Amino acid sequence: MTPRVLAPEEWLALEAAHEERIDAATAAHRDRRSGGRTHPVEDFLFRYYTNSPARLRRWHPGPGVVLAEAAHLPRARWTHYRTESDAVRLDVDAFVAARGPAIAFVRGLLSATASRPAQLGCFGLHEWAMVHGIPADDVRHAGWPLRLGSAGTDAVVEAHGIRCSHFDAYRFFTESASPRNALRPTRESQVAMEQPGCLHAGMDVYKWAFKLTPLVPSDLVADAFDLAREIRVLDMRASPYDLGDLGYDSVPIETPEGKAAYVEAQRGFALRSNDLRQRLLAVLDAATASAESGAARRLRAGSGPESAERS
Repeated sequence: MTPRVLAPEEWLALEAAHEERIDAATAAHRDRRSGGRTHPVEDFLFRYYTNSPARLRRWHPGPGVVLAEAAHLPRARWTHYRTESDAVRLDVDAFVAARGPAIAFVRGLLSATASRPAQLGCFGLHEWAMVHGIPADDVRHAGWPLRLGSAGTDAVVEAHGIRCSHFDAYRFFTESASPRNALRPTRESQVAMEQPGCLHAGMDVYKWAFKLTPLVPSDLVADAFDLAREIRVLDMRASPYDLGDLGYDSVPIETPEGKAAYVEAQRGFALRSNDLRQRLLAVLDAATASAESGAARRLRAGSGPESAERS
């Protein structure tokens, strides 16, 4: 990678802009958390994905960016960073050496997912399958009523074929709903089964991006977070819950009009999540190639005549 040197006024402005962006996006969540309140839509990205606002707020420029006059700052001591005179940069080789298996898994999963056509006929029934056949006070979001009641919700599940391909959604199906799924996704079959039309796979791009921080630049992580927030809204608007008191109009997927609206939004999310997958793959591929090139150079240098004399 050809390094790009940023003067202090450049990278400090980028850092401040990122912090402001994340502060605005997480303000409501942080306020609720301080007051012990919860939100069935917006809190999901922090509770389920376990990435805190503070970690999301920390700015990372990504590979190949040299931050001038930063060696005296705390970021010089952050994991996988190194100093060069008065500057700080990400140590790509060290990151790839430490996280190689994770990088390989994410590359394989994202490549496979992006290569497949989007399947758009699920209609968000995974959320309905998570409450099928259980009392209303036992559902995941028990503080919010079911639009159609328990019997009406069960009837929607039983009238539709369910084809959920995402293991982390399927594993929350109720005991009565699980056999109704035409597919049997497992953790082992994840790479073989995930496809870009799946809302949860689209939200997961955010997970893979932040899990490979600081290799993944913070602007890409933030873009993935923003898309995941939008997807989560559709996920819950199409769910069996009535969230009108929170300002969310339902997408009634039990009707032809609701199905059409869901598919239209789902198609757009599939395209946008694939754009993010390609951006993330480009970062991982470049980092892997850079680390392999560096290892080859070190191997050649270590096998020369001077190396032989030293040994």
